[in-house]
Amino acid sequence: MLVTMKHVLEIAEEKKIAIGSFNTPLLECVEAVIGAAEELDLPVIIQLAEGQQRLTPLNVIGPVMVELAKRASVPVCVHLDHGNTLECVDKCLDLGFTSVMYDGSTLPYAENLENTKKARMLSYRTGASLEAELGSMGKRESGTGEAGGDDTKIYTDPDQAAEFVRETKVEALACSFGTTHGIYLTEPKLDFDVVRKVREKTGGIPVVMHGGSGVSPEDYRKSIEAGVRKINYFTYMNKAGGEAAKKAVEEADPAKPIFFAAISGAAREAMKDNVKAAMKVFAGL
Repeated sequence: MLVTMKHVLEIAEEKKIAIGSFNTPLLECVEAVIGAAEELDLPVIIQLAEGQQRLTPLNVIGPVMVELAKRASVPVCVHLDHGNTLECVDKCLDLGFTSVMYDGSTLPYAENLENTKKARMLSYRTGASLEAELGSMGKRESGTGEAGGDDTKIYTDPDQAAEFVRETKVEALACSFGTTHGIYLTEPKLDFDVVRKVREKTGGIPVVMHGGSGVSPEDYRKSIEAGVRKINYFTYMNKAGGEAAKKAVEEADPAKPIFFAAISGAAREAMKDNVKAAMKVFAGL
């Protein structure tokens, strides 16, 4: 069933868990994530980042995401991840997305605040939820490339977060507290006090962890205890699909044709298994 982010985050808050939010820029990704959620009987968020339209255009994959969410037996929110422009936010709302993220985290604070307010007004016309970001995870906010040392990170200021949430009335706030997009080359050092203080100063805003792939189960648990209620996850799911596809090609009989459908199916099943494992950790199963 198609629901808003607010709906699934209320479930997360009640159960003191985090909802997995998985990027689904390809049909196989959508099927893998919703299939995993249905097998575990857990709510889930499927999302597309504005920068991922190079993989499948928004006007193609967006309606597919919405339709498969409607058919699902579990609550599914369809979300815009890292919407860098108000035009993209508006387009996703027109397509039926039930949640959008306006990401102005790399802009000056005043500009981020003003644009997030505009995104809030756009979301009101459809009743969609709104996520924003304060602080910056560094150079790779788009989620591309490999993680590494990055001196451009700006950790979220809890006092500034309180003002930001009060002014924008967002349903969720992505915070920078030590995670990074991409493959982790070193173990992340997370500052859970940032999460706790943001929650305290904002009256309990659900905190979003971006760059969630590759975080240890122990750090996931600590993050959730501190107040993280949405965890964005894609890189390691994507990697699992790629490795399964590679294995399928390597193990194919060289004397016979290799069919894309078989490779695609192997990737989809590997992604579903990876998503299920992540969702179990997020839900404390």
